[in-house]
Amino acid sequence: MKYLYKITSVLFLLFLISCSEEKIGESEFGTVTGRVVMADTFEPMENVKVFSSPTTSIVFTDAEGKFTIPNIKVGEYSFQAQKDSYIVKFEAVTVTANNNSEIVFELKKSTANNKPPTVPVLVSPADNSTGQAVSLDLTWTVTDPDSDELTYTVTLRNDNNSDVKTYDALKEKKVTLTDLLFGVKYYWQVTVNDGVNTPVLSAISSFTTIAFPTTRYLFVKKINDNNVIFTADDAGKQYQITSSDKNYWRPRRNNQAKKIAFIGTSASQNDIYTMNFDGTGIKKITNSVPIAGFNSDYIGYSWNASGSEFIYPNFDKLYKINSDGSGLTKIFQTPNGKFISECDWSADGSKIALKVNDANGYNAEIYVINPSGVITTSIVAGENGAIGGLNFSVTGLKLVYTKDVSGFESATYRQLDSRIFEYSFLTAASYQIVTEKVAGTNDLDVRYSPNESELIFMNTSNDGISVKNIVKTSIGVANSRAILFSGTSMPDWE
Repeated sequence: MKYLYKITSVLFLLFLISCSEEKIGESEFGTVTGRVVMADTFEPMENVKVFSSPTTSIVFTDAEGKFTIPNIKVGEYSFQAQKDSYIVKFEAVTVTANNNSEIVFELKKSTANNKPPTVPVLVSPADNSTGQAVSLDLTWTVTDPDSDELTYTVTLRNDNNSDVKTYDALKEKKVTLTDLLFGVKYYWQVTVNDGVNTPVLSAISSFTTIAFPTTRYLFVKKINDNNVIFTADDAGKQYQITSSDKNYWRPRRNNQAKKIAFIGTSASQNDIYTMNFDGTGIKKITNSVPIAGFNSDYIGYSWNASGSEFIYPNFDKLYKINSDGSGLTKIFQTPNGKFISECDWSADGSKIALKVNDANGYNAEIYVINPSGVITTSIVAGENGAIGGLNFSVTGLKLVYTKDVSGFESATYRQLDSRIFEYSFLTAASYQIVTEKVAGTNDLDVRYSPNESELIFMNTSNDGISVKNIVKTSIGVANSRAILFSGTSMPDWE
């Protein structure tokens, strides 16, 4: 019995020791989880091989770049991530009992065996080509031996100014240009980048755009709340000549000066500018004394016939300035403090027609002064309603203007029935020109055609919010009224 008791005790102790060892073993393992991403974009990487030293299980990342290695004995490990064409990355990890250790691998592309892309070949337009459109595609070809993802940068210069435009981060072998200048030679070059090697630069190619077409009409369109100036040829084809990002209006062409004048917003004031027929060479003319009146939408100025001078209003004063911005002179001031809103200068320089009004645009008058500032002729006075749109005939013997015959006046300067009138200096009388105007509309901003047998003007509904159209009609000819350009205003025809 004594021996049996000893044997039983020994077996019991062995059982306790065995149980104790199992519990210790269970607590000597941990888990490692992690993620593998690209070093430059942090995008997850799939099928990346992950293992450790000392050796544990070998696993591969899933579509989200994640991996898990369970049942790792506690201790110090060096884990590594491997994928072809990428530099192996090592991360040290301490595995602790019953805990999860996390790792993030950021793999960089290996450049050891990666070859750069080929030199880009510029395809279109062909080098030294001429007569190219002002809106076109630049295209090129390039290949990459390692099928790397390529990005492109296009640099564009021209021989007209110092502008350098850059189009970068392009994914396609093409860039669309929509704002080229007419009659200008351009130079372009492409840089290709594979994200691994030094970017590769193409040769330089050139092309020349078509010359600016012959146009005679000018008008304004509203784009992004800005007035934008357009020109059009006799066939009705339109060309935008000022930026959609600028507020420019009231264009006036002078064929002698070969320039177009217009009004533009500059800081907190409005000024007169000039530009070439194609919209290039913009130059600010006024400076210390801006063009100003009761409402910038209804203010006007005038060239002289040769294009060497302007006259323009600044509230109750009329100024003259040379077309190069020099020689600013005050030539007239209204005797009753009324604002000068519009003016026109006869071709022979002997007459200046003025439309003046109060601060609300009403109590309007039209009269003529001579170059010395003396009032010589009264055309309209003492009538209710809005008046505007002055334009001399080429002989200076007639003057057209518009008048709201309803006599309506409001705080919004709304007009209800504006019609076209002509004043004859020979008979000293005004008469309405019949234009077959649709009831409920206004004819505004009237001007003679170049041969003076027709009129061009803007017509729109008197609701003040409907579409504006530029209309042409033959003087004294029935059924000749026709819309030239829809959605436009402030016409000029030279």
